[in-house]
Order: sequence, then structure tokens, then C-alpha cells
Amino acid sequence: MAMAMDTAPAEPVEIICGDGVVLGGHLWPAGGGRRTGTVIINAATGVLARYYHRYARFLGEHGFDAITYDYRGIGLSRPNDLKHCGYRWSEWGTRDFEAVLGFARQRRPDGPLFVVGHSIGGFLPGLAGNAACIDRMLTVGAQYAYWPDYARSHRLQLLWRWHVLMPLLTAIYGYFPGRRLGWLEDLPGGIALEWSFRRRRVEDSHPRKEREEVLARFAAVSAPILAVTASDDEFGTVPAIRRALAYYSSSATTAVRLLPQDYDLAEIGHFSLFHDRHRAGFWRDTLAWLQDGVNPWPHRRFETMG
Repeated sequence: MAMAMDTAPAEPVEIICGDGVVLGGHLWPAGGGRRTGTVIINAATGVLARYYHRYARFLGEHGFDAITYDYRGIGLSRPNDLKHCGYRWSEWGTRDFEAVLGFARQRRPDGPLFVVGHSIGGFLPGLAGNAACIDRMLTVGAQYAYWPDYARSHRLQLLWRWHVLMPLLTAIYGYFPGRRLGWLEDLPGGIALEWSFRRRRVEDSHPRKEREEVLARFAAVSAPILAVTASDDEFGTVPAIRRALAYYSSSATTAVRLLPQDYDLAEIGHFSLFHDRHRAGFWRDTLAWLQDGVNPWPHRRFETMG
């Protein structure tokens, strides 16, 4: 593994999508003049990109150019009028991630290109039309929020919050007021409702004429995928991880289920692995995959086919 090195401060970037929407983000340059590749960090639903800034800086310290960005409707990419923006969840993949991927490839045409995707951020790459250029992916708790896959012990609570209250509040306000509730960030109405009414098959949320194209885009991705989840992740259960990975039919997939005691913790959950308390543990372990394509947790592997 590369030794840690100094890295330059983050540079604000603006990335223009094909439909003219401008995304706000940051570029974290590789330190020390050595570049191992570019890593795009895809956030979870309703989570600001700044939550991943410390991990992005860590990657910069270890020779990667790292890119963080907010999806349309969120944070630096939030429009003035959230109620009437008309954004759809699938556009985070078909337009936003596609544009960021193009930005990264244009900036470094010949270098390796990696993706770290948290939660829905590990599923979105398959919706982009240019994702065949990805060299390797690391996903963390990646799934698409099909409620029967939630952990049994949390299922009723999550069902009530995200599939009953969220669409109800969205109907009342015209958008989902997550920030005032302390439930992640505000979301455009179309994105909140697509989450609330997610079907068993993601393509069924698209018009019938688009469904074959959705599946073809996933099949075009050939990057090896290491899918990580935690044993106490209420969203990223084994069935949820398997369901999401099944769409990447052309990729070699490896899935691991970490235990809190692997890092001397009482719990991990869905969100904590990008907190900087994991710098010397989980973060350092991820370098084995990003730098060399080696699974650092072979003893935690589970079959990706149920």
C-alpha cells in the first residue's frame, strides 16, 4: 500500500449535466505528486457530500484524486425552488453520476477510475450510460431501499418512516422536509416518492419503453465490485445486497459482511463507516481494494447469489 502523504486543499468544482443542471462538488488532489487513480465518491440518499470529505482527503493522502459532489436537489446542487424542480431519483444516475464520470474521465483520460458508493450511491453507477469505463467499485451498504429487505428488527419502524410518513409529508409540503425533522436532508418530491414506492424490480419504476435500456446499462458495467455491509446495517441486509448486485450481471462481485467486533466496536450500522474514527481501520483496509484489487476481508465473504 502507498504511504500517506501530504495533499493539497480541496478545489470547488462545478459539473454540468447533459440537461444543463449544475452540480456542486469538490476535487481532492492526490498528494506528493503520485497518482494512483481517480475515485468518485457517491453519497447515500439525503446525505450531503461534505460527510465524505474526510474520507476523500484520506484518499488524497494515499495518492488518489478524489471527487465528491451533491446530487441534484441536495446541498450544493439544491435549486432555489425545491417544490417545482421536477427531479427524479433515477436522474442521480442517468444524468448526475454520468456527468461526474465524464468529468473525471476528461480530466484524466488514461488513469484508472474507481467508484466508492455508499447506500444508493453504489447502485446508481449502473444507470449511467458511460459506466463501462469504471475500473473497480467499492460499495458500502449498497441497495435500493426495497422495504421487504430491511432488517426484520427495524422493518416496521423504517416502513412507517420512509414509506408512510415520507410520502404523506411530501404530499403536504411539495417536497420532503427531512432537515427540519432531523431525518437526513430535504428531498425533491419526485425523489422522495420514488423511494417511498420502490418496487421489487427497479426497472418497473421506469416507463415500459425504458426498462430494457435500464437493464442493458447495468449489464454494460464490467468493473469488479467489492460490496461491503455490516451485520447491524438495517438497510444493507444480505438479501438487499444480493438484490442490488444481481443487476451487475457482467461484473465479478464479491460481498462481505463485517461485524462490529472486527473493529472493536459495539455497533457499525448503515452510516458510520465514513466517520473518521474508522481512519486507521476500515478506511485503511479499503486501500487494499482500491489500490490492488485485493479483498481485505476474505473471512467475512458471503455468496452473492441467494
